[in-house]
Amino acid sequence: MHITRQQIDEFPHLYKINLMNSISGYKPANLIATKSFDNITNVAVFSSVVHYGSSPAILGFVLRPTTVVRNTYNNIKETGYYTINAINEAIIEEAHHTSAKYPSEISEFDKTTLSEEFKNNFHAPFVAESPLQIGMKFLEEHHIKANGTILVLGEVTDLYFKDSMLSEDGFLNLSEEKIAAINGLDTYMVAENYTRLSYQRPKE
Repeated sequence: MHITRQQIDEFPHLYKINLMNSISGYKPANLIATKSFDNITNVAVFSSVVHYGSSPAILGFVLRPTTVVRNTYNNIKETGYYTINAINEAIIEEAHHTSAKYPSEISEFDKTTLSEEFKNNFHAPFVAESPLQIGMKFLEEHHIKANGTILVLGEVTDLYFKDSMLSEDGFLNLSEEKIAAINGLDTYMVAENYTRLSYQRPKE
């Protein structure tokens, strides 16, 4: 099948966003949690978290345009802190419900069975049910002029995970805790098998 740019532009809205969100492949499934200065917590599902470097350890994620209220963005800009929490098989349905649009005064933690977990005086909550929790400090943002989205970059300040996930060489095996990936906007899957290959060097 061949689809042209003109055809993409003419597709019905929902069809187009389903297609365009699928073509980039499997994406990480995470919950980003924040807390406002008024102590109202927020948690929302994101599939755009990307590694941007190890020294310092930087992760980025993309926010939709702020033409409407974005509680996650507002709380990060207010406080400078947030958490990234991996979604595993056990919490997929509850995690997905956080994509519903609640007013800023309502916490998604109160509308799901997900639990807030505060650790070591970190301002933002972690998701207690997540087997991989990452504390983040806001670094910078970049506005994407082409479509009005925002790339948010943050520094990893804290890591919490199940001991069984960690290999001797530092590799974190996400399949050990059935951590999910997202295909498109609403399809979740869990890897059962994986192949890990050695570091490659030029052949003699």
